[in-house]
Amino acid sequence: MSNERKGMFDWYFKSNLLVRILIGLVLGGIVGLVAGESILWVEPFGNLFVRLLKMIVMPLILTTLVIGAAGISPAELGKVGIKIVVYYLITSAFAVAVGLLMGNIFKPGLGLDLGAVGEAAGRALERPSVVNTFLNIIPTNPFEALTTGAVLPTIFFAVIFGIGVSYLKISSNERIRNAGEIIYNVFDGAAEVMYIIVKWVLQYAPIGVFALIAVVFAKQGSKVVGPLGVVTLACFLGYIIHVIVVYGGLLTLNRLSFVKFLRGARDAMVTAFVTRSSSGTLPVTMRNAEENLGIPRSIYSFTLPIGATINMDGTAIYQGVCALFIGFAVGMPLTLPQQLTVILTAVLASIGTAGVPGAGAIMLLMVLETVGLPLHEGSPIAAAYAMILGIDAILDMGRTCINVTGDLTGTTLVAKSEKMIDTKVWE
Repeated sequence: MSNERKGMFDWYFKSNLLVRILIGLVLGGIVGLVAGESILWVEPFGNLFVRLLKMIVMPLILTTLVIGAAGISPAELGKVGIKIVVYYLITSAFAVAVGLLMGNIFKPGLGLDLGAVGEAAGRALERPSVVNTFLNIIPTNPFEALTTGAVLPTIFFAVIFGIGVSYLKISSNERIRNAGEIIYNVFDGAAEVMYIIVKWVLQYAPIGVFALIAVVFAKQGSKVVGPLGVVTLACFLGYIIHVIVVYGGLLTLNRLSFVKFLRGARDAMVTAFVTRSSSGTLPVTMRNAEENLGIPRSIYSFTLPIGATINMDGTAIYQGVCALFIGFAVGMPLTLPQQLTVILTAVLASIGTAGVPGAGAIMLLMVLETVGLPLHEGSPIAAAYAMILGIDAILDMGRTCINVTGDLTGTTLVAKSEKMIDTKVWE
């Protein structure tokens, strides 16, 4: 007999979180349709979820980006490291562009008119100009940027600070080197604390999503179902296009068979799709790299772990589609400068947020903030964000698969450029 005591709420906390969020979405929609405006009393529970999300964003950006930037030693980066980091950043930018292309073609959320939902309906939202956006990346006061929720300046400072810490860690002066290790450990510990807090907040997510969606359906009716289907279609079509055009194109240009690559990477792709975890798939990814793609351990042991941390092509496509969905849904379609800002923000944020539970949803908050669509309790933006969070489990399977496929593609290309790939495997 087991002596393990069962808690009263084990049925809730020990069940799959993403399934619970999806259930919250479905139940919220049903209750909102059936109960109508009599269910509007649950709105404060949704507003509480929005406030919790806003609470964690800025500390999360600062701690994870400092660790992400400081974790790559300039002394160890070398030619292979520079190649793979450049590849990851460039393909992430292409991925956001693909997501924005899909969003502009399908226009998910157009005509949804969530501007009628919530107390903040009709609030004038600022559209930042492209010139001011780029100038404001450099903070005049990093602490002010952090406290006021200015995302891009905080990202810039965190990356620069993290790079500075990485140089301290390799200093020949023992005192400076020790100081660098202390600073790194402090931020590492703070980041771990934030991961725990994120888990706690996400435990409340099913309740918050239920409340937010119930209010949306009570006021908008069943017409909100169609746009979510369009978002899912746009994301998955973007995933497929990115794999074929970007990854397939790069492999073909380097005289490597795209079909043989897909066969060799198949196990890792399927595992990533099922587990929705790039880090969890890493052992399978490494095995595929060595056994199926002929890549030596000296290459993949460095490039794949970095990819699991900073390469988020699938998530970048998701950012593009979802940012446009929210813009259309609240009656604020994103302008071209705002869409360029989405690309910049997603690429910069990818440096440190990949390891965060719910990374895609957290990154989406950053993107919305930078394009002048901040999340406020009771706002139409909060309602649209809740709709995305409700189908996040479905979108997450595809984007994780793409993230891992991108890691293997970059690793293959770097190995080929270094003439360290087993060409017999590709014959």
